[in-house]
Amino acid sequence: MSELTLEGLGLKKPLDKMTAKELRQMCIAKLPSISGVSSMPKEELVVAVKAKLGIVDEPGKVSPYKDQIFTLKRTIRSLRDEKTTATARQDRDILRRRINKLKKRTRRLAQAA
Repeated sequence: MSELTLEGLGLKKPLDKMTAKELRQMCIAKLPSISGVSSMPKEELVVAVKAKLGIVDEPGKVSPYKDQIFTLKRTIRSLRDEKTTATARQDRDILRRRINKLKKRTRRLAQAA
């Protein structure tokens, strides 16, 4: 059998983001050496798969973009307040678009970490 790695399993998303059903199907199909998969909750499944593949989590891992994300979210909150008090439809649309762009930027920063 080939060497077990995350790439070898052909995962489309990280283990933590997968649902329990997806994890069970993957374990049954590709990791039959893990027993009792059908009755395990998601947290135990993730731990079992990581242990089988030799993945070690780094405790206290913090995103390098954490401060930027917080400032962007603070800006989003203030723009939302402005949007509720805006009287002209055009002003609300402009603020809505700015909020939308900032939200996209925070998601990209979180994903880059």
